[in-house]
Amino acid sequence: MRGLAINVGANTNEPGFRARIDAYGQFDFIPIPESEPTRADAHAPTYGELDDALDWPVDVADVRDVPTHLDPEFDGYPFCEGYTYGDEHGVKARPILELSGGDFLFFYATLSTGDERPGWQPPEWGAFVIGHFRLARDPLPGETYREAAEATRDVFANNAHVKRETFDAEVLVQGDAWGSERYDVAVPLSTRTAGVDANRLVTELSADSGKGPWWRRPLRLDEAATREWLDIGDTAAFDRCFDG
Repeated sequence: MRGLAINVGANTNEPGFRARIDAYGQFDFIPIPESEPTRADAHAPTYGELDDALDWPVDVADVRDVPTHLDPEFDGYPFCEGYTYGDEHGVKARPILELSGGDFLFFYATLSTGDERPGWQPPEWGAFVIGHFRLARDPLPGETYREAAEATRDVFANNAHVKRETFDAEVLVQGDAWGSERYDVAVPLSTRTAGVDANRLVTELSADSGKGPWWRRPLRLDEAATREWLDIGDTAAFDRCFDG
């Protein structure tokens, strides 16, 4: 069993703001904008439509009519129908393609912290794990998807890359319904002191050094690290993010 963590979601470049995390660790996932045309028979929800469906602590007025690239797809989140993810960028697609069915794909995002943040959150912003998939099958290369049977293609019909006029994903991933989830409480990857500083989940448990812009890179996890990442959401284990 292996794990991989990748960065997703709104950021200060796209669409110009981050989602927020509150003092209790609760958050709402906000996707990036859709950068490509969507098929006429498919729908990419706008920020305004998501804002109406979620209790967001952010102002989306400037992008209310902008379509979103809603990926990953978490079952139970508005406009989602299951657990799927696609990526057209080799820097993420290549390590994802190294995974197998039963492995875990973690998703982390940079989130803004409030003025009344608790001591475990860094000032201004930090990187936090927001959910994971347990892979229901081996990752599907883009070329394989194009030639796949209808039943396989149907699994990914609601994925943002499949909705594009030109399908461009280098990889598609399906999470199983019993081992995949969007977290209720986000798990910190940054230290208490600064968002740019990685805590031990990165520096000790992943293959990444935690130096430079680590919060933009895929983080590879071996079996032991994957198990600890899965367990760290438990309250009793939460302090191990920082203390070892």
